[in-house]
Amino acid sequence: MTKPQTATTFEPLTTLTATVAAIPGPNVDTDQIIPARFLKKDRSLGYGQFLFHDTRFDDAGNQKPHPLNTAKDQTPKVLMVDENFGCGSSREGAVYALADYGIRALVGTTFGDIFHNNCFKNGVLPVRLEATDHARLMQWVATLTSPADITVDLVQCEVRWDKDCAKFTVDDFWRECLIKGLDELSLTLSHTQDIDTFESQYQSRFPWLVANKA
Repeated sequence: MTKPQTATTFEPLTTLTATVAAIPGPNVDTDQIIPARFLKKDRSLGYGQFLFHDTRFDDAGNQKPHPLNTAKDQTPKVLMVDENFGCGSSREGAVYALADYGIRALVGTTFGDIFHNNCFKNGVLPVRLEATDHARLMQWVATLTSPADITVDLVQCEVRWDKDCAKFTVDDFWRECLIKGLDELSLTLSHTQDIDTFESQYQSRFPWLVANKA
């Protein structure tokens, strides 16, 4: 039996200014984001601890050099990623791991299609920049010698850093969901009164259609 979908809410995302970190390399797949063996774990305990586990930790659990192995007060909320990030399997656990870790925005050029949609459903904004803008931002991040902030502005649809900025586009429906802190089901439920009014008016105007349907 299929488990019924439940509505999800998260912190509204309008303008985010936060520490940025860069995950190098194209084609980072969902198994790298969260190895499959961790998907059996109880999600209520948080998947953030498993994010990029096999590249962050050795077999003994010791930290390896990795952009996310930073001081606690320097935990990034924005990740710079390369092309085709989130490719591979359709596992939603990859986005759970990012969201549970505290990531609210990914800034790249292209994403795996299913991963891209799963991000929106879980309060993570996948920003697609033009290649030239992305390269310019990546170059700036590469020059950093200490943690620095960038701004991801969903209201103005732009990314700002240093004295530079780049525009991006996002589907209007998903933009509204993120700004309001709702997934697609929650957004639909927020219009319940309008839906009820429409159904009532429809039944009054076309009672024979409603009767035939019954």
